[in-house]
Amino acid sequence: MFGRVKPLDAILATAEKKSLHRSLGPIQLMLLGIGCIIGTGIFVLTAAGAQKAGPGLMIAFAVAGLVCIVAALCYAEIAAMVPVAGSAYTYSYATMGEFLAWTVGWALIMEYAIAAAAVSVGWSGYFTGTILNEFLGVALPPWLAGGPLALGGVEGGLINFPALFIALLVTGLLIIGTSESAKVNAVLVAIKVAALTTFLVLTLPEVELERFNPFLPAGVFGGFGSGVGAVGAAATMFFAYVGFDAVSTAAEETRDPQRNVPIGLIGSLLFCTVFYILVAAGAIGAIGGQPIGPDGFITGGQAPFPAGSAELARQCALPEFSAALVCSDEALAHVLRQIGFSGVGNMLGIAAFVALPSVILVLLFGQTRIFFVMSRDGLLPEVLSKVHPKWRTPYVVTAITGCVVAVAAAFFPVGQLADISNAGTLYAFMMVAVSVMLLRRRDPSRARKFRVPALWLIGPLTIGGCVFLFLNLPFEAMIMLPAWTAIGIVVYLVYGRQRSHLGRGIVEVHEPEYADLEPDIPGVEDRGRP
Repeated sequence: MFGRVKPLDAILATAEKKSLHRSLGPIQLMLLGIGCIIGTGIFVLTAAGAQKAGPGLMIAFAVAGLVCIVAALCYAEIAAMVPVAGSAYTYSYATMGEFLAWTVGWALIMEYAIAAAAVSVGWSGYFTGTILNEFLGVALPPWLAGGPLALGGVEGGLINFPALFIALLVTGLLIIGTSESAKVNAVLVAIKVAALTTFLVLTLPEVELERFNPFLPAGVFGGFGSGVGAVGAAATMFFAYVGFDAVSTAAEETRDPQRNVPIGLIGSLLFCTVFYILVAAGAIGAIGGQPIGPDGFITGGQAPFPAGSAELARQCALPEFSAALVCSDEALAHVLRQIGFSGVGNMLGIAAFVALPSVILVLLFGQTRIFFVMSRDGLLPEVLSKVHPKWRTPYVVTAITGCVVAVAAAFFPVGQLADISNAGTLYAFMMVAVSVMLLRRRDPSRARKFRVPALWLIGPLTIGGCVFLFLNLPFEAMIMLPAWTAIGIVVYLVYGRQRSHLGRGIVEVHEPEYADLEPDIPGVEDRGRP
């Protein structure tokens, strides 16, 4: 089980036979990374992060950003050296064997699907608050605005219909083959960056230092499984960064990947880290961001209500808390309205409304990409990668994924979805760091245009940072990963192990139909044969 290690040369040979057109440069990769990173995390989860940490949200962004930076360095080395599809799954297959690679791929399936659901819920907040309430003067009935679960955060909620709708709409677009061109992707990135820049210009002059006191109302560590405090918020806000790993999935379509993939990964991450810390400072400094607990705003020594909980929803329904940052479903637009810039706040809401579906599309694409590679290795049924004769897209797996995403978006709150997604992401990032260290020891002579500096330090820091953040997730999110993994192990033992191409002696796998019929990646004009 642990001995099936796929030869790295076979993986690279398979990628070369696919003959995909390499058209992406470093700037396009950075735009792809920034386009996926800047999304629900900053536009929506700012409120959830403030509820967990208050002004300590700034530290949370820094901690999460630090873990992502060391992880990005590991991603940069291995993605440039192994520029093939599959991301952490493929890297694990070439270093730790089929079984552990399966667990990574299985975790990535959960990550991308749950993350897409979280972004769908985030989009729903801006659609309901900005488009319906502010522009059309329509108040969506509570039973259509949020899910009914205990952590639903909406009193009287039955289903989050806008989130369900956008998830199914994007799924339909992927099935019929509609994707963004490189120019459209660049425009959407420009819209999001311009919106956040405008937010900073308007909020930073309104900052008052007393709003940052107490700076750590819930402390630094909230305790194992609590998900609160600055570190608990960092575990949640980690979701705001994870888009950078999507850059590695485009390695096969990149010119000079040894140079451009590291630039795209690290450049997009550093750009967004600085932005996030400044946005957190502007939001909290302008209107305050203290969390709410049993006795009202937390001033220290108490545990805040869980973000997205029914208890918090009841408090936020009271007049004295209705304007609080932590009670908003559209945090940044809400801040601008509170400081007298309602029109600009509405424009920011429109920017989020327009741009967030592109993030859902990229995430759904990434999920189907993982399915494709696992199916190509024989670990999942090939019917999942069946290509539509007219639209030339993997419509079966896309439809299944889209329905699962839509159901999750309809009934779960954004904060809870983000935490669950983070659990799978942290596991995948940890395994990438292990893969880099193993390849350095086993194959030191292989060409590496980018090498992680001081890998003896960066590698363990990445592993330790991922474990550290995982242990500071809410317990409900932590338990999801082993539960999902247990299901995956059963699937592997019942199906994948017997049908594995590598297990049957088929080392190099090439399916001619995949070369021409894989779905377009958003932001890439041409992925067919040159």
